[in-house]
Amino acid sequence: MNHNAVQLVEVPFPLIPNEDWSWQHDGASVTVTAKPHSDFFIDPSGEGGVAAESLMNAVAVLGDPPTGDFTFSARVGVDFRDTFDAGTLFLWADETHWAKLCFEFSPDRTPMVVSVVTRGLSDDANGFDVDGREVWLRVARQSGVWAFHASVDGERWNFVRAFSFGPVSSDVRVGLEVQSPTGEGCDVTFSDVTFRSVALADLRDGS
Repeated sequence: MNHNAVQLVEVPFPLIPNEDWSWQHDGASVTVTAKPHSDFFIDPSGEGGVAAESLMNAVAVLGDPPTGDFTFSARVGVDFRDTFDAGTLFLWADETHWAKLCFEFSPDRTPMVVSVVTRGLSDDANGFDVDGREVWLRVARQSGVWAFHASVDGERWNFVRAFSFGPVSSDVRVGLEVQSPTGEGCDVTFSDVTFRSVALADLRDGS
């Protein structure tokens, strides 16, 4: 057992850090400060990312979920400082297949739900603005298809996107990631982190 693993009451598997970093956790919540100038992003142009270069150096904790359908959710609060600061729910298959659902600080200095799916190169899709510095995020897996949802109250969920990783979908790990690609770091709190072995009635609705 990794003694640095993040163990949460509502998550039935440990979340293992991708590098030596301080993740504070108390059973249901996790607090962490993003590493300066860090991100996971491979610019779709193949030349340079949003922070002037593609980056693959952010800190994350990841675990292996059980087989079958599930949801993984958290309330995410970010002390935004610089553009693209974010706390994210993170999916990882390998270095060319991963995705994240982000609560991120936009170039207009507006908190926003953003999603990125990487299959060789990353895409980058804005969801919606958030009035405040906290939002609920949710990842769902259903029969090899992934869905991202977000909520401003933790009850009514807004569909963000659905996608597939193809053949590597069965090997995807799930967890948390924090980033500060243009800044010196930001403080992020993940609370009410919850894993449920359930299937949603409809991946595209707000259930």
